[in-house]
Amino acid sequence: MAKRLSIVVYSGTVDKLMPVAIMTAGAVAMDMEVNLFVTFYGIHAFRKDQVQKNMRFSKDFEEMAPMMMKTMGEMHVPSWYDMLKDAKKSGKVRIVACSTTAGLMRVKKEDMIDIVDEIVGVGNYLDVASDSDITLFI
Repeated sequence: MAKRLSIVVYSGTVDKLMPVAIMTAGAVAMDMEVNLFVTFYGIHAFRKDQVQKNMRFSKDFEEMAPMMMKTMGEMHVPSWYDMLKDAKKSGKVRIVACSTTAGLMRVKKEDMIDIVDEIVGVGNYLDVASDSDITLFI
């Protein structure tokens, strides 16, 4: 069985979504399976109407946001969404959204970006995470 990385994607800010995407791409390059469980503020970032306009950074780093976004543009760094979309092409990445949070935010599967596979309960994620070699909360 391939090694597995599981990440709870709790945050919806770019400074947290970029490491999620970079670690996912790195894990795929190392032939690992990756499971992302998108919940709470992460769900907002994975909405179709938010993905292209989300430029938010955590309060701790918001003063750096304009400079970081400019530098990433100059360096042609793909967005977190584009990195995840490319990683999904490997067939080794599964992205699910938390059913409880989706219900609280009144988000349906059709409201989510195309890389989200389904909306599931936490038990589904915990079952997958329990067999993971690495589990992270971002």
